[in-house]
Amino acid sequence: MTQPATIRRERGHRPRLLDLFCCAGGAAVGYARAGFAVDGCDIADRPNYPFPHHRGDALAYLAHLIATDEIRRYAFVHASPPCQHGCALTVGTNASQGWGRAHVDLVAPTRELLDRTGLPYVIEQPNGRAKIRKDLTLCGEMFGLGVIRHRNFEAGGWTIEQPAHVPHRGRVRGYRHGQYFDGPYVAAYGNGGGKPTVPELQAAMGIDWTDVREELTEAIPPAYTEHIGAAFLATTTLEVAA
Repeated sequence: MTQPATIRRERGHRPRLLDLFCCAGGAAVGYARAGFAVDGCDIADRPNYPFPHHRGDALAYLAHLIATDEIRRYAFVHASPPCQHGCALTVGTNASQGWGRAHVDLVAPTRELLDRTGLPYVIEQPNGRAKIRKDLTLCGEMFGLGVIRHRNFEAGGWTIEQPAHVPHRGRVRGYRHGQYFDGPYVAAYGNGGGKPTVPELQAAMGIDWTDVREELTEAIPPAYTEHIGAAFLATTTLEVAA
């Protein structure tokens, strides 16, 4: 894959980014800080999402944008397809598109549609879940955060350098097999078992616009995508659309 020479933007506006499976906007805020204008899409109601967004099936929406050529509004696409088999996104409108059978991974059809856009993109997944090419792995310790939260990113149509993985400073706080461990990081998943309070989660993740635990535990720390967005913009030329 080659680095794109130019990306298009409207005169006087930031380049626009499409954030698929957007949840509450952890990724979106990072990209906005890097210099993008962001539009989201999620099948669930996301009143805490801080930017304009479409409520609906992300793959059906992306297919619509491609079919209508509206995808040309965008310079970049981020996608975080759900990694839990049998979740809500594997039913409903996905079924009518052939993506909706239980226990079917959404990464492959997401990648297929993203390749059809002709745009540079990233697909994000946690460690140990759906298979993607690991072009980039980020960790909270790289950004001085209070979580470890490893996330892998596949870069489509562009390249990004892997930063050094900073050694962890200790354990994740909480119970493991009935034993309590202390440490400098909080567990940004689940509830109980020594898990952090919502304010602790917000502080550890760098997220202050939602106080919904489920949204916090599903989020990507904005520092990750600020890094990705800044790296992309630093290696491209902005072309003003006519």
